[in-house]
Amino acid sequence: MALISTLTPVFVAILCVVIAFIFKTQRSSESSSAQKSSSGGGSGSEARPWVDEDLQDDTEISGRENEEDDWAVVGTEDLPHVPYAPRRYPEEEMLERSKHFYALLNERRSVRYISPEPVPREVIDNVIRAAGTAPSGAHTEPWTFVVVADAEIKHKIREIVEEEEEVNYKQRMGDKWVHDLRRLRTNWVKEYLDTAPYLILIFKQTYGTMPDGKKRTHYYNEISVSISCGLLLAALQNVGLVTVTSTPLNCGPQLRVLLRRPANEKLLLLLPVGYPAPDATVPDLSRKELNDIMVFV
Repeated sequence: MALISTLTPVFVAILCVVIAFIFKTQRSSESSSAQKSSSGGGSGSEARPWVDEDLQDDTEISGRENEEDDWAVVGTEDLPHVPYAPRRYPEEEMLERSKHFYALLNERRSVRYISPEPVPREVIDNVIRAAGTAPSGAHTEPWTFVVVADAEIKHKIREIVEEEEEVNYKQRMGDKWVHDLRRLRTNWVKEYLDTAPYLILIFKQTYGTMPDGKKRTHYYNEISVSISCGLLLAALQNVGLVTVTSTPLNCGPQLRVLLRRPANEKLLLLLPVGYPAPDATVPDLSRKELNDIMVFV
């Protein structure tokens, strides 16, 4: 009995080690299966809906990252404030302006048939300036707009996008996702990437770089850049240009290399920009009524 009593803690310890090993092996197997599924393994019907790594929301910076030596400590001094008195309109004019602006934006549609007709460069400069007025966390302006007009580079972008999009449609996205897109008559062929006079690629800066090489945290970079993209779409509509919001899944790293963008920039959207082609068509969709999208309390 004394021997059994002495050996009992040893048996318990061995049992705990065995249980921990089995648990760890099971978790490792599940992780490998998940990675295989997310990377396009298996047939289209088995693949789970898949999202590009560049589109993941990484706005939260962990405490451990902030403690690393290569992160800068930004000063706490107050920014100077200046008086602000925006233009104020009479109520009747406010109502009229709100109706006019809604009517303008209500005409906005996603257009995949874009004319090669040239668009003045200065117009593009101004719509980018308008997008740059978006609010940004701690005044960091965490965005980069890459405007591509060179025909050779546009074609290289098309080759990268179409190659990855074909894999997306056939393997990564899954049958349901592909089926849901069929009604929009869209696939991996992107002719507009060649024909549009401009391609605007919007990159979010996950962090900034100080003159001394240290990293600077860009708080709320995902939200800030998303707001900027909304302003860009409105600015394009305001000047009579069209686009289609394109999220080229799994193309970000290759396009970063092609366009020589730094590692802290991740591709969020790709917008082909120009006039609509004379024979352009769009899906006959209707918008929801106001009561379906707004709750007034």
